[in-house]
Amino acid sequence: MNILVIGSGGREYALAWKISQSPKTEKLFIAPGNAGTSSLGTNIPMDVNDFKTIKEIVVTNDIDLVVVGPEAPLVNGITDFFKQDGYLKDIMIVGPEKAGAKLEGSKDFAKNFMAKHKIPTAAYRTFDKNRLEEGYKFIDNLKAPYVLKADGLAAGKGVVILEDSDEAKKELKSMVEELKFGDASSKVVIEEFLDGIELSVFIMTDGDNYVILPEAKDYKRIGEGDTGPNTGGMGSVSPVPFADEEFMQKIKDRIIDPTVQGLKNDGINYQGFIFFGLINVEDEPYVIEYNCRMGDPETESVIPRIKSDFVDLLVATATKNLDKQSVEIDERYSTAVMLVSKGYPGKYEKGKLISGLDRVKDCIVFHAGTTIDIETGGIKTSGGRVLAVSALGDTLEEALEKAYENADIIEFDGKYYRKDIGFDLK
Repeated sequence: MNILVIGSGGREYALAWKISQSPKTEKLFIAPGNAGTSSLGTNIPMDVNDFKTIKEIVVTNDIDLVVVGPEAPLVNGITDFFKQDGYLKDIMIVGPEKAGAKLEGSKDFAKNFMAKHKIPTAAYRTFDKNRLEEGYKFIDNLKAPYVLKADGLAAGKGVVILEDSDEAKKELKSMVEELKFGDASSKVVIEEFLDGIELSVFIMTDGDNYVILPEAKDYKRIGEGDTGPNTGGMGSVSPVPFADEEFMQKIKDRIIDPTVQGLKNDGINYQGFIFFGLINVEDEPYVIEYNCRMGDPETESVIPRIKSDFVDLLVATATKNLDKQSVEIDERYSTAVMLVSKGYPGKYEKGKLISGLDRVKDCIVFHAGTTIDIETGGIKTSGGRVLAVSALGDTLEEALEKAYENADIIEFDGKYYRKDIGFDLK
C-alpha cells in the first residue's frame, strides 16, 4: 500500500523508518520530511497544517494510509477534514479527531476529563486574565514549588515550575496578560507539585481496543542532572526499570482503561496514539499530561523495540481491528541521545554542515532538524534538535555506551548533547 507520514522531526523519521521495513509498504511519502527521511521514501515539501495540499498529495499519489506525526494538525482537525471530505473519507488515517486531540490541545480540558473519569492527577485550577486575583490566592494556598501550565500548545515549553510564590504570581501575570507563550497561555492551569520520577506510556487505540507499546523515560532539561530550561527532549530510555509488572497493572487499571472508556462514553471517536505523561509518586501512578501522538524523543527509543509489523498495527488502528493484534517487543534496552544546536532551546544558528554520518555503526541515527544542501548535497542542521542517536543493548549501560560512542563520531559546529541520559535509572 501507499503510505503518507505527515511531519518532519525525529518522531516522523522513526515512524517512517519502521513503516519502510514492512513488506506491505509499496510507496512511502513523508511530508515535509527531512534530510534523513529522503532515504526512506519521497519527501514532499508542504505545511503540515495545509489540509488542501495534503488532499492533493493523497489524491495524486493514490495514498491508502495517512499517519499524522505532530500534534498541531491533529488539534487543528485534520482527521475531521478527512472524514468530512467525499474523497478522503475512505482513506485510512491514524490520528484522533479534533475532540480527542483536545486532550493535548487544552490542559484545562484534559484536567476536567481526568476529574470526570476519576483518573489520578494533581489538584488544579484554571485562570485567565480576568481571574488574576483568584490565581494569586490559589498560589498562596499551595505549597512550593508551583506548577504553571499554558492551556494550549506551546511546543513543549509552556510549563514553568517555580519555588517562590511571588515569582509564581509574576509568571502567571506574564502568561495570561502579556501572553508569554502566545494565545496558548491566555488560560493557565496551576496545579500542585507532585514529587516523584516521570515516565511515558504509549498506546495505540481504535476507540474500543488498544495495545500498549514499550514505555520510556525522557529527559527534558537542557543541562546535565536535569538542570536548566526545558527543551523538546534531550534523550530517552526504554524500558523503564521501575515500571515492573505490578506498576504497569496499576497504570492499566487506573489510567489507561478509564481514559479509553471515558473517551468512548463521552462520544469522542479516538483512533490513534495516546501518550500518557506519568509520574511515579511512592509507587502510585499519576497523570501529568496527555499527548495525542507519540512523544519525541521517546519514539526514537520505543520504535526500535517493536518487532511486530508496524503497518499491521496502523491499519488495525484505522479500521477498528486492534483486538486482532498483539505487539511483540524486543527485550533489550534502547536509548536515544539527542544532538542539538548550540544555544538551543534559545536562539541558535542553522546551516551547519554535519559530518561523520557515514562512519557510525551498530546504531540508528534518526534525523530531526536536518536538510540537504541543494548545491553540495551535504547534510546541514536546520533545527534546534538535530539528530537522535539510538542504540540497543542487553543492558542499559551497553545501549548508552553504543549511543555515546556514535554521538562522538558525528560532528557539526556547536554540537551539544547531555552525557548523563539514564543517570537516575542506573
